Amino acid sequence: MAWDFETEPEYQKKLDWADEFVREEVEPLDLLWGHEQYAPLDETRRKVVEPLKEEVRRQELWATHLGPELGGQGYGQLKLALLNEILGRSQWAPIVFGCQAPDTGNAEIIAHYGTAAQRERYLTPLLQGEIFSCYSMTEPHAGADPTLFKTRAVRDGGEWVINGWKFFSSNAKTASFLIVMAVTNPEVSPYKGMSMFLVPAETPGVDIVRNVGLGGERLNEGSHALIHYEDVRVPEDALLGGEGQAFVIAQTRLGGGRIHHAMRTIGLAQKALDMMCERALSRETAGSLLADKQFVQGYIADSYAQLAQFRLFVLYTAWEIDKYQDYNRVRKDIATAKVVMPTVLHDIAWRAMQVHGALGASNEMPFMSMIHGAGVMGIADGPTEVHKVTVARQLLRDYRATEGMWPTEWIPARLEAAKAKLAEYLEHEVGNL
Repeated sequence: MAWDFETEPEYQKKLDWADEFVREEVEPLDLLWGHEQYAPLDETRRKVVEPLKEEVRRQELWATHLGPELGGQGYGQLKLALLNEILGRSQWAPIVFGCQAPDTGNAEIIAHYGTAAQRERYLTPLLQGEIFSCYSMTEPHAGADPTLFKTRAVRDGGEWVINGWKFFSSNAKTASFLIVMAVTNPEVSPYKGMSMFLVPAETPGVDIVRNVGLGGERLNEGSHALIHYEDVRVPEDALLGGEGQAFVIAQTRLGGGRIHHAMRTIGLAQKALDMMCERALSRETAGSLLADKQFVQGYIADSYAQLAQFRLFVLYTAWEIDKYQDYNRVRKDIATAKVVMPTVLHDIAWRAMQVHGALGASNEMPFMSMIHGAGVMGIADGPTEVHKVTVARQLLRDYRATEGMWPTEWIPARLEAAKAKLAEYLEHEVGNL
């Protein structure tokens, strides 16, 4: 038997260290410099953040999922999942540990599909945490549906010329380069007619029209850009992978991104559950502790059950990725984790908010941000509804329609079959009566 629910002692020590390190050294950054984790480091923040990154490297926990040839530890996705449960509590922790979105996914596809020159120019500084990147895929009119994309890239001599609009290109305003998905051959299927390009942010024609924020943020002060690419010229060697490979590359990129979001969401939901339990044991109403109220006990039990199921499924999916080294083979389970993730975070954060009363709904507690984040997770890397369709289609491939009038589990037919199978015993039984 290979089933095992224990973490090897050596890695558990690292996880224990990470847990204390994030709580004591990294979470204060969220309070002082919240939402600035993707901004270039100024002198003050550099003095604080760089030593933290160096300590993570000394502990051999920097970019753990990447191989040593890329500056990581090669621990794989399962160990990353265990670490990400801790990092998910903090906005800054993934930055400090070298595994932040969207850079992890962007790094993986450059490592896998990039040329030596591309890896040297973009991947090396990205993995070292010196620069940030942007994945520029979705479009204003089409969302994440690649069959409707209009952004075009056309050859002109030794260059490609890109024209079109992209929407919700996260971190574009602080990125050093963008990975742009564009139609290069409109005469074939969109799944074979699109390509990806590595575009330096300073390239003429890259126009960030506005930075869209999330609910509650000031207009034009967000980090999700609407970009107009107008006659953007890049050399032939800006092509990432082969021409027409964008969809294949995107599946690799998004598969990793989706499961990484799920890993971090476990940590955030656990934080909400922890706060709920603390509050239940700390406050009284109507003559007894909140922890003695059956409604609150139900909140706690339901939250624990949801989180435990979700966590085990995410760990199983990460194990599958390590085992098969093929995101496409694990596509159904990655999509399932993506479907479940927003509901788990929303439900637990909502219950925790309720237990905290008016304080929970205020901006002095993080619950409204978590609830809003759950909504974002339902849209990021493809909407939940699309992933439900993916899960259903993948599941249905393993089934066949019944050939007769009645379902295969129709009891009258099964009873007759059972009688026929055991006829000699039934006859003997009747003869002895």
